[in-house]
Amino acid sequence: SILPASIRGRVQGADRETRIAMSAPNTLDPAAAGDAASAAVIAQLFEGLTAIDGSLVPRPALAASWAFAVGNRTVDFTLRDGLTFSDGTPISADDVLRSWLRVLNPAAPSPLAALLYDVVGARAYATGASADPASVGLHANGRVFEVQLTHPAGDFPAIAASPSLAVVPPRVGSGGAGLDAGTGFVASGGYVLAAQTPTELSLTANPHYWAGPPALSRVTLATDLGGKSPVDVFGAGTLDWTPVAPEDASWIGYDRTFGPQLRSSADLAVTYFGFDTRRAPFNDPRVRRAFAQAVDWRRVVRLADGSDALPATGMVPPGIPGRSNADFVPTFDPAAAKRLFADAGYPDPATFPAVTLVDAGTPYDAGILDQLHVNLGITVRYESLDFTDFFNRLGSADGPQFWALSWVADYPSPYDFLGILLGGGQPNNYGGWTSAAFDDAIARAAASQDASTVRAAYDQAEALVR
Repeated sequence: SILPASIRGRVQGADRETRIAMSAPNTLDPAAAGDAASAAVIAQLFEGLTAIDGSLVPRPALAASWAFAVGNRTVDFTLRDGLTFSDGTPISADDVLRSWLRVLNPAAPSPLAALLYDVVGARAYATGASADPASVGLHANGRVFEVQLTHPAGDFPAIAASPSLAVVPPRVGSGGAGLDAGTGFVASGGYVLAAQTPTELSLTANPHYWAGPPALSRVTLATDLGGKSPVDVFGAGTLDWTPVAPEDASWIGYDRTFGPQLRSSADLAVTYFGFDTRRAPFNDPRVRRAFAQAVDWRRVVRLADGSDALPATGMVPPGIPGRSNADFVPTFDPAAAKRLFADAGYPDPATFPAVTLVDAGTPYDAGILDQLHVNLGITVRYESLDFTDFFNRLGSADGPQFWALSWVADYPSPYDFLGILLGGGQPNNYGGWTSAAFDDAIARAAASQDASTVRAAYDQAEALVR
């Protein structure tokens, strides 16, 4: 993962307006969102039971408090008194229940439905094995929302902060109906969508927000700069914040005007490459290990991203509480990779079947394909797709054999990267990899409140992945 940089100016005007450049959201429906750009906007419009603070600690949001019971297998969230949507109608636990069941809707389950798979009956309902929503361990009683879990999960208040689990008004229906700015947008978060065009979204402060009106009365999200450089647009004074590419950040740091306004921080994200382990040739772990050991991963990252890069040492990125300090990167060893290839039945690289790397484009693709050609003697084909097309194909029955994906934390826990992406039977485990020992390790980590026990269990899980 690279270090994303941005340049920030002053908030403009006495009425506290600001203008931000960012990627366009694919949807404003929490239940339909599966990308970071959508989540960033949804988090401003719709509130969850909890929120994550700057120290990555879950804090009360719509819920004033929560309490565990039954050995951490039940969580009772108590909503704040007097909560309302932006139109003044009350928010109750029934609204939470309805919003969360939309995420599990068997007719159109959320891309992140697995966030709730630790809830009793949730997986069965989302996959159509059960048709009764009452079988799901979610119960509303006035201001109390009860969650029944299949196993102890002390990090569930952090899971509840995910934008996918934000509370929407009753008017939001199937397909995201009721989310159009032109039809009287109703929000539960700090902002209301006032207007939307193909190039901008305009957000205005929600006067009924539980924490009081936000300090910024209006935020304009510029999602299309018409091909102009974000640095040039920022310099012209029409943007107050913009992300910048690494190649721009390198010189901006020395610019007398822009330099003091440059900020750089690590994303809670990982870019990883995966295999479909259910089909040949990647159903053979020797082939997977050969690919892993044939690539000098650190060198590829340095060449692609420069000196500010953070080469991944495991699936869990820096900043996530409980992340391991161990290095789980496969050893770069072309000779060992060739031996594994031969052991797997490919002493002659020409006999290796045709393989295509499919993704939405990463800066590492060319280097990886080159190293596979040089060190294993194979030519891997390449296909780059629009992200939406790629994501749809990734989740299809005939998904790609070899692919890359960037995953941004839904909540700050190693489980969001290890359990959600690699757990047996998880819908976001796109490679279909299974390991009983791995599943046992992450289950032990999720069930414990002892930091050393959690760390040891996750370390075991990452070692198994390697």
